Amino acid sequence: MIQLCGFSLSNYYNKVKFFMLEKGIAFEEQLVMTHSHDEAVLACSPLGKVPFIRTAQGSLCESQIILDYLEAAHPSPALLPADPFEAAKQRELIAFIELHLELVARELYGQAFFGGTVSEGTKARVHKLLVGHIAGFKRLARFAPYVGGEQFTMADCAAWVSLPLIAMASKAVLGEDLLAAGGIDWKPYAKLIGERPAALKVAADRKADQDRIALLKAQGG
Repeated sequence: MIQLCGFSLSNYYNKVKFFMLEKGIAFEEQLVMTHSHDEAVLACSPLGKVPFIRTAQGSLCESQIILDYLEAAHPSPALLPADPFEAAKQRELIAFIELHLELVARELYGQAFFGGTVSEGTKARVHKLLVGHIAGFKRLARFAPYVGGEQFTMADCAAWVSLPLIAMASKAVLGEDLLAAGGIDWKPYAKLIGERPAALKVAADRKADQDRIALLKAQGG
């Protein structure tokens, strides 16, 4: 059985978990925190990043590599279009969301979610980048009703776990939900995807871990 390694507060872990649940792939979860220095982890993920998977053939890291492997190894139900160009358009959306939106907004997460502080220079730079990149994303995304068109695809696994974080982080640190300000009506989309059984499972597990961590902090653990 495939082993999915990471933790449920990671959006990239949840991207893979959501995808596997949608595909009906049997797997078990192993708690691994990011940036582990454990040699057993580094043998699977050389930078200690999560998620990664262990399979009978070996390990794989990087969430999109994992999804592409799983799509090829478990072709039904298909979460990419059969047409090569249309499949590439879905991957294009994923790359745009993760590289040009989420990776940029990630610089705000320390202040938005973890009690840290972001410098004014970083705020200004991130604001400028996100405004431009969101305008670009709006040209690619379709929300008809799914992010890439009429069919649910792996692009929705990426969008659903990352778009709310981008919106919340920009609202908390920059004072404005830059997705909404840029014309991305993400909340109805997030609600639509969030009603899927696989998404409900991912969200419930994430909430349980958030509650557990909050309790530990309250107890001084």
